[in-house]
Amino acid sequence: MRKEFDIQEVKSFYDSVGWQITEDGVYQNARYEDLRPVSREYIHKCHLRINRHISHKGKYLLDAGSGPLQYPEYLTYSQGYTYRVCLDLSHVALLDARQHIGSHGLFVVADVANLPFTDASFDDVVSLHTFHHLPLEGREKAYAEVFRMLKQGSRAVIVNGWNHSPLMDHARLLVQICDRIFIRDDKSKIPDPPKSTESEPIAKGNAPAVPKGTFVEKFDAKSFKKEILPQFNTEILVWRSVSVRFLRSVIHPGWGGKFLLRILYKLEEWFPHYFGEKGQYPLIIMKKKEE
Repeated sequence: MRKEFDIQEVKSFYDSVGWQITEDGVYQNARYEDLRPVSREYIHKCHLRINRHISHKGKYLLDAGSGPLQYPEYLTYSQGYTYRVCLDLSHVALLDARQHIGSHGLFVVADVANLPFTDASFDDVVSLHTFHHLPLEGREKAYAEVFRMLKQGSRAVIVNGWNHSPLMDHARLLVQICDRIFIRDDKSKIPDPPKSTESEPIAKGNAPAVPKGTFVEKFDAKSFKKEILPQFNTEILVWRSVSVRFLRSVIHPGWGGKFLLRILYKLEEWFPHYFGEKGQYPLIIMKKKEE
């Protein structure tokens, strides 16, 4: 059954659950990432892909749905700008973001689909893993809002996940085989990410249930190219082509796992459009042309 969108529920989830620190010293929301040492180099380089597509100069960078800036790589995005405007529904997230960047930041509680700024206010915009918390019927407005914020010649860089990844579909059998062959302690400790519109706790084996989730709904690449791409000057590249489930099941500690991820990263670099459309996490680049 399709879960109805409730913006207050999204806010409440992140204030009370998503941005709370776990006993492992990470944010609850980070449990849906692969934080193992074997994947660290690959994840790090994927995070830094954002920096290639923004100018790192000017007065204001908008971080739409900033969260608490939980990863060190996130702090690099605003280097070169006078201020980073962190916008989020969660006041808990913004309090932590202020701890990370201090006077370099300006902090606004607001909805990414209804930005409280005048046109062409920002030199660049970034948004990571935020738009999938909006209903599909309102997603077009959010992209339009971000585009409205851009100055002439500036860019917005948006990271989200596809609802359907052909690459991960083809890898499903490999994932299932690895799940059967390899039994690892860390798989029982870290739950899989929730499915698109699920809100029930997820438990796997003897793992504790994850607290109730929030609204999640995603495009597939075909729908995005039909409904969003033609309206803006937009390009689809790759942020990361594989899912967290794939990483945890297929990539194992040791030099072999790191070597496989280095090969994967090289392939993503050589064919960014293919892996952006066919993989799991696209990098959406929007550019406002200069008049």
